[in-house]
Amino acid sequence: MTLLCRYAAALFVAYLAFPVSAETKWDMPTPYPVSNFHTENIARFASEVATLTGGQLQITVHANGALYRANEIKRAVRGGQAQIGEIIISGAANEDPLFALDTIPFLASSYSEAQALWQASRSKVEERFARQGLKVLFSVPWPPQGIYAKVALNSLADVKGMKIRSYSPTVARMIELMGAQPVTVQAADLSQALATGVVSANVTSASTGYDAQSWEQLSYYFDVQAWLPKNVVIVNQQQFDGLDRPNREALLKAAAAAELRGWKTSEEKTQWYVEQLKAKKMKVLPAAAELQKALLGIGERMTREWLVQAGADGQQVYDAYRQAVKKSFSNACACAARLWW
Repeated sequence: MTLLCRYAAALFVAYLAFPVSAETKWDMPTPYPVSNFHTENIARFASEVATLTGGQLQITVHANGALYRANEIKRAVRGGQAQIGEIIISGAANEDPLFALDTIPFLASSYSEAQALWQASRSKVEERFARQGLKVLFSVPWPPQGIYAKVALNSLADVKGMKIRSYSPTVARMIELMGAQPVTVQAADLSQALATGVVSANVTSASTGYDAQSWEQLSYYFDVQAWLPKNVVIVNQQQFDGLDRPNREALLKAAAAAELRGWKTSEEKTQWYVEQLKAKKMKVLPAAAELQKALLGIGERMTREWLVQAGADGQQVYDAYRQAVKKSFSNACACAARLWW
């Protein structure tokens, strides 16, 4: 080999060892359909990541459980089979009580309360995920949860023994306390479960009910607004650390924008989803007084149970949340008083 050839070969090896701008490709599974507002938000997030990184980080979104099913995504991201993914926090409630917090009935049943609850619990939730090698990028809530049924529900006697779809351990506990039978059904399987009679009622949002075309099997939607569960986008910590600093910062910037956008969209579309159910001839009603009273009692019981299970960390989060809600209420009253006078 001539000296010139050896020199050229050395340059080629150096080029391979130190690429100018390597492209990183990530797979991102989500359980929800392409048309769902969560998935739309994530698609925009992925697009913004590509733009902010100059195409160096490419995230491919796999919707509707196509790559991994809902209950498989967290494990896949933790194990590195998928680099990033979206899950519902309460789906991991059996691992830690803090993951169950946002599905306690009537603890936080408005967007302002849900935001206060997230601010009070976020650092603790992030700590739990971090212990498993997962980093939280952003979180977005679902619209308030209601009850879908084939028949009118006036009291707990009307749901006794009924098979009701659940999507988390906390929701299953509420259904049990209602005297009904919880059946775990993932969002991607809900339409089929309703059509085949696996479940005859459903606890979920107007959004999921719309996606599942619940009007084809069910007639009533009771808009009880029991809680606002949150999804979270998590990334494998090692994969995150493997990015260079500019790309990490770009990813976090896109995540912060996705969280703000997602909360805004969720709240803005809530009434739209309800109107779509009405347009499909579903009877959209508030809960009957007797049923609502019973559900509130179940919520109080589940709050007490959660505080025992969650220990000191849970009590700290709960107290911080209550203080935030109290402060917000006081500020609202003060503002109203100034307007009055």
